[in-house]
Amino acid sequence: MSEAVWPIYWLEETGSTNEDAKAIAASGAFSNQWIAARHQTAGRGRAGRKWSSAAGNLYTTVLFHWAGSVAEATRIPFAAALSVSDAIAELAPASAPKLKWPNDVRCAGQKISGILIETGESASGRWVAAGIGINVAHAPDGLDQKTVSIADLRGDMLVDAQMALEALRAAFAVRLAEAIADFAATRASWLARADGIGEQISVRCDDMRVEGIFKDMDADGALLLQLENGDLRTIRTGDVHLIREVG
Repeated sequence: MSEAVWPIYWLEETGSTNEDAKAIAASGAFSNQWIAARHQTAGRGRAGRKWSSAAGNLYTTVLFHWAGSVAEATRIPFAAALSVSDAIAELAPASAPKLKWPNDVRCAGQKISGILIETGESASGRWVAAGIGINVAHAPDGLDQKTVSIADLRGDMLVDAQMALEALRAAFAVRLAEAIADFAATRASWLARADGIGEQISVRCDDMRVEGIFKDMDADGALLLQLENGDLRTIRTGDVHLIREVG
């Protein structure tokens, strides 16, 4: 897979760009592409959570063929998070984006992006739909954590959703190619921006909550949590909360 910058197809309104992408993928043959909407009526995030879709923010899904294995597809969320942080750092240079495992992008402890990765197979082979929402003009209320927008970080409204997507598209091409060829480099870049590394965190996984020190990520991207007794627990899926932000 080359560092191609794939075409963008803009919609004025849709239910969900991820659902649009999945319908295109299910139809069989398709070209790698970005689908973007000015407004979504049924946006969603991880675990089926509703994703607020205020006008002026970016709602997009990149749909592409995946020649790698299912195991290698676990690299994609980290590439996506890095590409979002690259784009935000370009558009709001003083923002210093940080990454909360596995793919939350935050600035000053506030969420600025949501990422939802879905995969499947069709007649043309395995595909990936990477849905990405970025708070460009507005920071939505009513989520499980504080939010911020690019406009907040810059102090102006000079960046719009189209500009954000152009920056994201270029960054994603580079980060995806890197993750495929050299995930060790992707892992190192992610850890350099990690929020909570070396700190006490709480992780909800398998309907239970476990606490410990975020020690590291393993070679495949799993979170390594040091428990109170000193044991290391490997966590592959879960919601992370930083203890310093709880309460």
